Amino acid sequence: MLELTPIFVLTIIFAFVYGIIQLNIQHKEKKLFLERGADPATFQVPKVQKATSLRYGLLLIGIALGIFLGDLLSKSAEMQQEAAYFSMVFLFGGIALVVSYFLEKKM
Repeated sequence: MLELTPIFVLTIIFAFVYGIIQLNIQHKEKKLFLERGADPATFQVPKVQKATSLRYGLLLIGIALGIFLGDLLSKSAEMQQEAAYFSMVFLFGGIALVVSYFLEKKM
């Protein structure tokens, strides 16, 4: 039986550390640019980056649905647990990315 808890814990720890380091680097870069006389308006979030947040949000929702339905599928259909989890995660993750593409296209 595949135990997914250590994988999720390590992924969350890695993402958290990476996020803190990335925020620290961005803060130092902005500070350096402002000290050299850059315009503060250059740090405005572009429209493309706002769509990126939508894409990642929908992807994470799709992955969560995939994990949930993979668990249901492995218990009810007597499918192997690994196959159920991975197939559902990729299926719903892909559906979420396609939905985000069409939503971004409308924007």
